[in-house]
Amino acid sequence: MAISSLPSKYGIGTFGREAYNFIDFLSESKQSWWQILPLGPTGYGDSPYQSFSSFAGSPYYIDLDMLIEDGLLSENEVTTLDWGDDPTKVDYGKLYENRLPLLAKAAERGLAKDREQFDKFISENKGVADYALYTAIKKHFGMKAWLEWPDEDVRYRKAEALEKYSEQLAHEIEVQEYIQYLFFNQWDALKEYAHEKGIGIIGDIPIYVPLDSADVWSAPSSFLLDEKNVPVEVAGVPPDNFTEDGQLWGNPLYDYDQMKADGYGWWINRIAGAAKLYDVIRIDHFRGFESFWAVPYGSDTAKDGRWVKGPGIELVKTLTNWFHDTRFIAEDLGYPSEEVVQMLKDSGLPGMKVLEFAFDDPEYDAFCPHKYVNNCICYTGTHDNETLMGWKAGADPEIVEKCVKYFGLNDEEGFTYGIIRGGMSSVADLFIAQLQDYLELGSEARMNTPGTAQGNWQWRMEPGKADRELAEKIAAMTVLYGRS
Repeated sequence: MAISSLPSKYGIGTFGREAYNFIDFLSESKQSWWQILPLGPTGYGDSPYQSFSSFAGSPYYIDLDMLIEDGLLSENEVTTLDWGDDPTKVDYGKLYENRLPLLAKAAERGLAKDREQFDKFISENKGVADYALYTAIKKHFGMKAWLEWPDEDVRYRKAEALEKYSEQLAHEIEVQEYIQYLFFNQWDALKEYAHEKGIGIIGDIPIYVPLDSADVWSAPSSFLLDEKNVPVEVAGVPPDNFTEDGQLWGNPLYDYDQMKADGYGWWINRIAGAAKLYDVIRIDHFRGFESFWAVPYGSDTAKDGRWVKGPGIELVKTLTNWFHDTRFIAEDLGYPSEEVVQMLKDSGLPGMKVLEFAFDDPEYDAFCPHKYVNNCICYTGTHDNETLMGWKAGADPEIVEKCVKYFGLNDEEGFTYGIIRGGMSSVADLFIAQLQDYLELGSEARMNTPGTAQGNWQWRMEPGKADRELAEKIAAMTVLYGRS
């Protein structure tokens, strides 16, 4: 359940009352884990996997009612703005237009009030300071990507230019830093409440970062860029059964030779940032550590890419040894080569099994529960998949019939709950279902369709849907299969 999908009066889910109510719902449902999507600030396309920073949080998740309670905003300032009129969809355009200026106003009022705690927060979060400087300069240059900033010296991070803009934009930088201070204060309080209720947070760390990000601007030597800081090749995945042209992600690729030379410090810092947010970290596109699809920069599709060897188990072991108290999940979906299978085995991390994939292709029959081992996480589907009801409506009838026979599905129990039962009764160490599947929703509730740029990440749960009746239904099955 994405934070953005929680109900809210102000256009998008936040860290406010509804998030606390959802944690209560999880507790009543006898659940132990809440998996969320990445929390970083997003740009064009609104994808949480394309964030401006690995170390900052999305201002959209800051709860406005809490800011009213703290005296940083008035109720009139918040309620008179247009947050959209569809409670089931996020309108990111309205959020961008209205929420950011409102938070800047709150920051103006809060900086003096919270100066001591604020200064301490910034001194302990260098990544946030880098993001604030990057954002302030980006605003100064009309929100252009950093490669298009007209001042070449600041593009290349020359010391005099950084000092110049740090002084010139000092107030805007502090505003951006204070917004992050609000984000982390609210998130830390919510996470603490989840822990009190016995709920851990599973977070996602995208394997790549966007070119237009504070990450690449502040550490260009960690990426495969030319002398003008333009990528040589970019990330994607090759054509498969789902996408004829493959997926062209467009992210810059890592210079793993350079990273290895300094002991993978960039990755260590990145995981350290994620470990502050989450109890368990799911590494997105884990197979990219073994080998990755490199597409010539400027290509229209991912078809003309090539496989390039990655750092493999060396980087994985570096991270798991460094963060020996942090738990990880490997998103090992897509192209399960022998080398990837071996890397997962050598890592000791649990991989993923997606029930929707179990019947689509003979190559994926390892996703059938009777083939599971304990050390895996079973999912009905992920944010990139259809809901179970959406999958049923769009799948080949023969595949659906095979699924019905396999799980012994019947009308009394219902299609989705029969498949959920199949996952819960498996030997997988952990079972996770999207809330949309517990609500038996169709394609209208799909979170993301890979390969499409518009219309994603918008679904929101209607108020009151996560109620006591649903909690009792989930709890009964959870207890039945010893997962409470």
